[in-house]
Amino acid sequence: MSKRQKIVILTGAGISAESGINTFRDADGLWEGHDVMEVASPEGWRKNQALVLDFYNQRRRQLKTVVPNAAHLALKELEKQYEVVVITQNVDDLHERGGSTNIIHLHGELKKVRSTGDEDLIYDWEDDCVLGDRCKKGYQLRPHIVWFGEAVPALEAAVDEIYDAHHILIIGTSMQVYPAAGLVGYAPRDANIYYIDPNPSINYELQRRNKLEVFPEAATTGVRKLVDRLLV
Repeated sequence: MSKRQKIVILTGAGISAESGINTFRDADGLWEGHDVMEVASPEGWRKNQALVLDFYNQRRRQLKTVVPNAAHLALKELEKQYEVVVITQNVDDLHERGGSTNIIHLHGELKKVRSTGDEDLIYDWEDDCVLGDRCKKGYQLRPHIVWFGEAVPALEAAVDEIYDAHHILIIGTSMQVYPAAGLVGYAPRDANIYYIDPNPSINYELQRRNKLEVFPEAATTGVRKLVDRLLV
């Protein structure tokens, strides 16, 4: 029996936005009324831990009010016929709830927290995290989120997955935020690349690809069309 082909799916804020998840960054560059460096940087954390914790507590509460959309559910169907890896920039759990089973979170996970003194101490966390919540070693807990200026621990695993992909699906991302935007550069030269976004932005890595098909539409409609084609 021949080995199943491999699909690597790169997702960004656009796929979650259709479930009602706030995409944080407004047209003026603010995240929910905050300068991004106030709530998504080590400097912001050192300056005001209570503010940062509250920001992510609000995001965690909102996550309980939304459900996976048709795009999340359709991606699960690909596992019937392909080896599938989802590499997401999103910190929500909608891919998990949508049924996908192999997910790499590049930028961390909203429903986890970690120790400020031992980054290997990571805890599942459903409710608010407040000042005084500590790890087993006594250190304050912080959001398990990759902030601006921090390393992306999952990047190496993501690169390893994309090296041997037959198909790359890019969904709901501007392809402007690195290092995620550079992942396509590690794909085989003959990989088929499909880009689904209402406002697709063809960056340098995509310009170099001749096996690129663009779907300039929302994730919920574009993903359905592509999944139906791939499941033959």
